[in-house]
Amino acid sequence: MLRPQDTATRERRSLTGIWDFRLDGTGAGHDARWFAGPLADARPMPVPASFNDIVPDVEVKNHVGDAWYQTSARVPRGWAGERIVLRFDSATHRAVVWINDTEVMRHEGGYTPFEADVTELVTPGDEVRITAAVNNELNFQSLPPGVVQEGPRGRKQTYFHDFFNYAGIHRPVYLYATPTTYVSDITVVTDFDGAAGARTGKVSYDVVVSGDGSQDVRVLLRDADGEVVATGDGASGELTVQDAHLWAPGDGYLYELEAQVVDGDALVDSYLQTVGIRTVEVRGTQFLINGEPFYFTGFGKHEDQAVRGKAHDDAMLVHDFELLDWIGANSFRTSHYPYADEVYDYADRQGIVVIDETSAVGQNMGVMSGMMGMPAIETFSPETINDESREVHAQAIRELIARDKNHPSIVLWSIANEPESASDASREYFEPLFALAKELDTTRPVGFVNVMLSPFGTCKLAEFSDVIMLNRYYGWYVDTGDLEVAEEHWRAELQGWASLDKPIIITEYGADTVAGLHSTTADPWTEEFQSAYLDMNHRVFDSIDAVVGEQVWNFADFQTSQMVFRVDGNKKGAFTRDRRPKAAAHLLRKRWTGKSDPSWAGSDRD
Repeated sequence: MLRPQDTATRERRSLTGIWDFRLDGTGAGHDARWFAGPLADARPMPVPASFNDIVPDVEVKNHVGDAWYQTSARVPRGWAGERIVLRFDSATHRAVVWINDTEVMRHEGGYTPFEADVTELVTPGDEVRITAAVNNELNFQSLPPGVVQEGPRGRKQTYFHDFFNYAGIHRPVYLYATPTTYVSDITVVTDFDGAAGARTGKVSYDVVVSGDGSQDVRVLLRDADGEVVATGDGASGELTVQDAHLWAPGDGYLYELEAQVVDGDALVDSYLQTVGIRTVEVRGTQFLINGEPFYFTGFGKHEDQAVRGKAHDDAMLVHDFELLDWIGANSFRTSHYPYADEVYDYADRQGIVVIDETSAVGQNMGVMSGMMGMPAIETFSPETINDESREVHAQAIRELIARDKNHPSIVLWSIANEPESASDASREYFEPLFALAKELDTTRPVGFVNVMLSPFGTCKLAEFSDVIMLNRYYGWYVDTGDLEVAEEHWRAELQGWASLDKPIIITEYGADTVAGLHSTTADPWTEEFQSAYLDMNHRVFDSIDAVVGEQVWNFADFQTSQMVFRVDGNKKGAFTRDRRPKAAAHLLRKRWTGKSDPSWAGSDRD
């Protein structure tokens, strides 16, 4: 699904702003047809934003059920004769949308876009009413999963992931117009030949045209200076770029491919697609970008801020990337859901490497039993996560890859975080999902993130993963505070994983730390312990050649559900929630920038 953009033939109108808003815990609004007129008893609500923390009211913060949004917009008069589309970049976790009195679309999944052609329902120059019922309930068939329970004070949502269940319209909403014959999809795949300084780039492209005409396709590829470096005719083909400037970590060089639909000399439609020429390959225990070994440094992150919740914010986007640059990070994982489109665009331009992850988090009832005291039940069964869940999961993979396939920054798909992976039922559930991801994209490796409840020798999904990704907390959740013993146990397990002859990325390691809490003996929760904990982990990583990356959990402190071992959220950040560095941030900066020792073990691996 192509993003809305302004070109010579296209125009978009953002609907960002203050919408009318009303909670509906019983679902009465559908039968009462709240969409059929102005939303009664409404309060103002910003879009995009999570609604939970905007209003100082616990009933809003912990609301379970529908949340209704409504706004009006005038369709530009100049759009007469055009195809007109309404698009939501996301609505968490599902939504039903109306134009005036007509339902135009439904969508399941809180982190990918959805849209509807509304041409026949609107009149250019007139005002339209747009209503969305956004639902935040989770069940065993949703991603992520959860359970809604009836309590003495009403319904309560229990969810199986360790971050707050923020909900609402988190990303921009657009009305946009295209010609009636239009570019509906573009796929680009890149390669190159030759040594450094004399590389010949290859850009294979496939353009899909939809609508009511049968015009021709022409493509132009421009370099960063706007000069045309290659052209092609036809909906599919391969462009050759002499002396290509490759996209690489730390060097976000982008070309721009313009796909044109033409009728003779007349331009019918135009769409612009950025292109980074680069390759990704797994070879033995190496992870190669452009044929060169790459070592991941960085973090798991969250879309999480005070007040805004999971709403996308350009100011925070740029600030976070500046902090990534300051600390020497070259990568991050979109834990544990697809991020806003704008994040990947910016990563492309900044040369930051991304592991892109679906919202399949919490598919592990063993974690729920151990950490949250829930009864032990089977994770994958006809009564819990089942075949219907897998179809929802498959659609999430399809939407993720369809949306993000052209981003050079994305080098690895993660189809799940910490699922139960030691049973035959988990193998039966996941095997077709791995196959689907690899079928949809043959150019990137595919993996999942393993939890320490499935240590080496017990995991039944590792065989399907091109890369081993491990979340481990030796010295924190196990061997708590005893870093000497933790180091022995951690190295022993990691040596087992290294025997699989696959690259290993440590996608989570961290210790909760209260900023400003200090101790002479490096006690847990202090800044001294966090630093000592990280040092221990780094010694282990540097002793195992198969380790090709380290991503600390987490970039910044973030909000979680209310639990006795979460004091105002998860405190494992190298930065506080308002982005102030803890001592660990300075430790990581020295390691990742090499300022204290340029020959540190992670910089010269081959």
